[in-house]
Amino acid sequence: MGHGHSHGVGSATGRHRWRLTVAFGLTASFFVIELAYGLISGSLALLSDAGHMAADVVTLAAALAASRIATRRDTTGRRTYGSYRAEVFASAFAVLVMLGVSVYIVTAAVGRIGTTPAVATGPMLVVGAIGLAVNLVALLLLRGGASESLNVKGAYLEVVADTAGSVGVIVAGWLVASTGNAVWDTVIALAIGAFVVVRAVMLGRQVLAVLGQHVPEDTDIDKVSTDLAALDGVAAVHDLHLWTLTSGMPVATAHLVAHNQADNHTALDQARDVLLRHHGIAHATLQVEPADHQGCDEIGW
Repeated sequence: MGHGHSHGVGSATGRHRWRLTVAFGLTASFFVIELAYGLISGSLALLSDAGHMAADVVTLAAALAASRIATRRDTTGRRTYGSYRAEVFASAFAVLVMLGVSVYIVTAAVGRIGTTPAVATGPMLVVGAIGLAVNLVALLLLRGGASESLNVKGAYLEVVADTAGSVGVIVAGWLVASTGNAVWDTVIALAIGAFVVVRAVMLGRQVLAVLGQHVPEDTDIDKVSTDLAALDGVAAVHDLHLWTLTSGMPVATAHLVAHNQADNHTALDQARDVLLRHHGIAHATLQVEPADHQGCDEIGW
C-alpha cells in the first residue's frame, strides 16, 4: 500500500496583500471626509455612500488581518491545515457588513417617506466626484487579485458597490439640483442599497460553498476521477474528495486501486502530475491499494 502527498505554495491573498494595504489607506482617509459632508449636506445618498465607505474600511481591515493570520505558523499542533480559513471568515464578515449597511439605508429611506428633507447639492456633487476617483483607484488595485483570492474579492466587491454608490450620489445631486425635488436623494439611496444586497448575496454563496467543502466551481470531479482511473497501473478510483481550503488552494484526497504487479511509486507520481498539471490541484493526499484489498470502498461518505 502506498501513500503520497504534494503541497501548494500558500494562499492567493498573501501575494496581493499590498493591494489591500494601499486600498485601505485610500478608503479610510476619504471616509472621514465623506461622513462629515454627508452630515453637513443632509443627503441620505451621501450618508449611505459614507456607510458603504465605512463598510469598505472594516472589510479591508478584516481582509488585512485575515491575510496576516493565515500566514502564521501553528504552534499548537492542532491546526493541521494552518489558519488559511481566516481569509474565508473575513469574506463572510464582509457579507454581513454589506447586508447591515443595506438594511440601514433602506430603514432610513423608509423613514423619510412623507417628509421634505433639505439637501445641499453642492457638497453632494463635489464629494461624490472625489469619492468616485478614490474608488476607481482602489478598484484598479484590487482587481488584479480578485480573480485569485476570495478574501480580496470580498474587498473588491465592497469597493464595486461603493463605486456605484459614488455614481449614485452624483446622479442624485444632479437630479435634486435640476428638479428641486429631494425625493430623488431617497430613491437613489434605495437603489444603492438594493445593489449592495445583490453583491452581498453573490459573495455569500461563494463563501458558503467553501465552508461547505463543495467541489471548486472550475473543477469537474468526474473528469478528475476519469483521468486518475486512466493512469497506467490504476484499476479504479474511490473515496475521491475535492474541496477548497481557501482561495487558490484546492485540496484533494483519493484512493487508487492498483493492478496486480503495478508500481505504486509510479502510480503516485503520475496521479500527482495529473492533478497538478490538468486540474490545478497542488495539495493531494493519495492512497494506493492492492486490487484484493477489501472494505475500504464500503465507506459511505
